[in-house]
Order: sequence, then structure tokens, then C-alpha cells
Amino acid sequence: MSDTKTNPSPPILPWKTKIALSFLSAVTDFTRRDDGTINRLLTGFLDITKPIPSQPVRGLNVTDITVDPSRNLWFRIYTPTKEMTKLPSSTTATAEAATKKLPVFIFFHGGGFAFLSAASIGYDVVCRRFARENSAIVVSVNYRLAPEFKYPCQYDDGFDVLKFIDSRRCKEFPANADLSRCFLGGDSAGDNIAHHVTVRASNSTFQHLKIVGLIQIQPFYGGEERTESEIRLIKAPLVSLPRTDWLWKVFLPNGSDRNHEAANDMKRNPNFPGTLVVIGGFDPLQDWAKRYYEGLKKCGKDLLFKEVKGFIAKKCLK
Repeated sequence: MSDTKTNPSPPILPWKTKIALSFLSAVTDFTRRDDGTINRLLTGFLDITKPIPSQPVRGLNVTDITVDPSRNLWFRIYTPTKEMTKLPSSTTATAEAATKKLPVFIFFHGGGFAFLSAASIGYDVVCRRFARENSAIVVSVNYRLAPEFKYPCQYDDGFDVLKFIDSRRCKEFPANADLSRCFLGGDSAGDNIAHHVTVRASNSTFQHLKIVGLIQIQPFYGGEERTESEIRLIKAPLVSLPRTDWLWKVFLPNGSDRNHEAANDMKRNPNFPGTLVVIGGFDPLQDWAKRYYEGLKKCGKDLLFKEVKGFIAKKCLK
């Protein structure tokens, strides 16, 4: 491979995006320790979180619901209300959202399995936008983090949230949620969790819940091989090879390498739902996302693929 490919110039990014990514990169670097642990006191200080409002804001009612306090498993639910009619006409949601059956989008935040939460302000903003613009009930899952809790704890937490919702034992869950129209998805490592939770769900039986689609926004997959995009974009911010290698190491079982099925699941599953895969043109992991897409295509699944050119993966959430 030529030097022009192995040593490219860093991508030119909008200044706001560059500042945000520089901050996130600094947080991950400052809080990671050489022994494979994370300074949680420091991450708790640097991770800006959004508390839930006491009243609906801009047409959304936001509530935190606890699933299992012993493992800090909970989710933040965003439910459209009648107040959405007061929003600008460009908003697609209507007053009907308060009474008609709404699809449910179960979202898993990113952070390399090790950082951030469902209350992190960036993901709170994203989930609010998803709920408003799609007239959907958004469930943002707060799962356990590595390295304190390694594989498969995050998948266990995600699947247990599905079972909790399916049980309908939570009185705070909106009555107009259409559990027969559930979508799973996330951002980065959250996509990885959504995939593996969907695999488990496709081999399980639910009384009410049905997953009809999977949404993968800059999915976090990998392997021992160095792909062309990883080498070409080696200087990209945040998702650098040293950082992703470290994240895989603290997440995967001891003694495993990046060819573990958690990082690179190529099994064929006939019960898998239709899937949307979105990548960013500056995402070093895009080749793994493309392989993921091609693997699903061989199964004959309903698929959509979208590349946001000129942006790193985080911009796909806008």
C-alpha cells in the first residue's frame, strides 16, 4: 500500500464538530489507565448529563424507568404528547401522537462499551430529536460498562430490557406504545449491542414485542485484520486504532482477540429483521460496517445502506 494511503492528512471538519471530538478524545485518553481500568471519578465529572424535566418540554414527556437497581439497569423513555402541535410546522409529529399507537425505537448509546450513559447530554438531544421527528416512543437504555463488566453483560442488559418491556408490568410505560412495531438501534458500540440483542431476540419468543427493524448508525465492529479504511483514516479523531484496540481489549473476554464473535458476527440468521446501515465517510470502521451489510445481503434480508460523505460517523446522528 502506498504512503499516500497509509499517511493521509487528517479530515477537515467543521469547527464545532472538531471541538466536540477533541473533547471526547481527551476524556477517553485522560481517564484510561495502563492497567486496563478507567478513572470513574473523572469520567463522572467530565460526562455532562441531562436530568429529566418535571414537565413535558417541546412536546415530549421524558421519564426514567428502573429495570434492575442492583446493576444500574434503567432506561430513559421519550414519549410524544399533544404539546407537539405547538412546534414549528416543519416537525412531522402531530397531536395524534398522544393517542394513536406509536412505534417504539429502543436505542443503545455509544461510548465503546466503556463510556457515557443514557443520560449523557449528547444522546439525550439525539433521542429527543428521534422522538419528535419520527412520532415514535424512544427507549434509551442505560447498560453496564466495561471494563468493570465485560462481555456479555451489555448484551444481557439489552435483552433483559426487551423482556421487561414485553412483560408490560411497568405502569409508567406509555399505553399507546405499539410493541408489534419495535425497532432496535444505536450509535457505534450501541449498534453492536443492538445487533447482538436482536440476534438473541430472533431466537426467542415474546408475548407482545416484535422487532421489525434494526438501525445501525456507524456500527462498532472489528477484527484482527487492519482494513483499508482503518489504515487510510488512521489519523481520524476519536475512533483511532489505539483507542478502539484498547476498548475491544477491556470489553472482550480475557484471552480473546478481535476475531471474537462479539466484534465480528458473521453468522446467518433467517429470522433477522430488515436493517438500515449508515456510515460516515470519515469513519475508520466503515469497512467493517460494509462487510456487515454484505453479510446480511447474502441472507436475502431487506436492507438499506447510506453513506454520509465528508463527515465522520457522529454526524450521521444529526
